[in-house]
Amino acid sequence: MNKSLRYTLLALAIAGFNVGIVAAQKKGDDSMQCRDSYENDRLQSHCEIKEQTLSAGGAIAVDAGQNGGVTVRGWERNEILVRARIQTAAPTQAQADQLAREVRIETALLRIHAEGPEQRNDFNWWVSFEIYAPNLSDLSLEAHNGGISLADVHGKIDFQTQNGGVNLRRVGGNVCGHTTNGGVNVELAGARWEGELLEVRTTNGGVNLALPDSYSAHLETGTVNGRVSFDFPVNVPMTERGRLPRDITIDLGSGGPTIRLVTTNGGVRVRRSPARGMML
Repeated sequence: MNKSLRYTLLALAIAGFNVGIVAAQKKGDDSMQCRDSYENDRLQSHCEIKEQTLSAGGAIAVDAGQNGGVTVRGWERNEILVRARIQTAAPTQAQADQLAREVRIETALLRIHAEGPEQRNDFNWWVSFEIYAPNLSDLSLEAHNGGISLADVHGKIDFQTQNGGVNLRRVGGNVCGHTTNGGVNVELAGARWEGELLEVRTTNGGVNLALPDSYSAHLETGTVNGRVSFDFPVNVPMTERGRLPRDITIDLGSGGPTIRLVTTNGGVRVRRSPARGMML
């Protein structure tokens, strides 16, 4: 290989590396990554991430299927980036690789989901989604054995999962969802809830709510089997044991739209967090 060609290839490699760095920085350091972490003494695994960009317009529906999770992050662009992590397991590496090639990501009419061969013993596949959408977006999200995460999105949003945690950061609008087995973590921003309602329920899992100092809202929270705690004083009558009641309805600050966070089996903790403006 002559010197000129060698320098050309090196320049191309460096350029590609830098593009990867810029893309990662735009997505954030906590963006979904692909790691072959499937552990089984008999089966080989395959993991890859596919990306495609869609035109924005209309509500976005994401179904992660049986064993995938959904993450949606708001950004300022008027387009939608779909990142799908495809993972497979099969008796041989070649079969695991081939199985991944048979999985298709469908995005027609912004109804995002995966399709592939029928699941059978020792031939398994699952897909998790990471969606970058305009800050103002309506969403419908569904998973079964996977978590739901939202950040910096405002709109009409509903979600559900059976076995997975829920994480909401700097969201707004009319947001309703539930999980059966999983904790709920909510981080609010600004001076008050910008929208109609926030309502999240879990059956088995704790609830953690972080909101800025001087935040105004009508808060409804509670648990059947667990304790409720606030990291700041609230005007609520204590029980005979000197504890907060398990069901609390209170206006914080000057009141406002309802924030309802409820669990059946788990504790509830409400704490202060630094005030930050929502990214709109």
